Amino acid sequence: MSSLFKITLLFLALTFARPNAATAQGTNKYKCMIQMTNYMGEGAYIVISLMNAKGAYEKTLYVLGPDKKWYNSMKEWHKFQSKKPGNISAITGASVTGGDRSVNVIEIEASKINAGYKLRFESAVEDKAYHVKDLEIPLTTESLSAKNEGTGYIRYVRFSPN
Repeated sequence: MSSLFKITLLFLALTFARPNAATAQGTNKYKCMIQMTNYMGEGAYIVISLMNAKGAYEKTLYVLGPDKKWYNSMKEWHKFQSKKPGNISAITGASVTGGDRSVNVIEIEASKINAGYKLRFESAVEDKAYHVKDLEIPLTTESLSAKNEGTGYIRYVRFSPN
């Protein structure tokens, strides 16, 4: 075989054998099921955030609640979002009411799992209390496979690989 032919074959093999973008970046997708308590009132706005080892916001993973005018009711997250505004339209869904459940897909970088990070679930309901840490769990393989109990409007959260 000629050298040019070998180079062409190598080029084609490398082109089609590339990992996709999600794998190349090392992200994992998880279904996140949130079961709400049986509270009375409007739908809850919930923010799922990635918190670093120092307890600071690193990234918004998902927002349940489509109307931006209510985002300021989640005070701590809103401060972070105002300082580092990001396009969250691709990770935004409907709010969820008392007793209901919501299933959404979130992406988590594999390098953040078992590395001291946490997932924070903040919740707020119109004319009711704001829970800055309705649920905060260590981002570990154990917590991603366990049932995690909330302390406010969230009854529990479960994850499953997508």
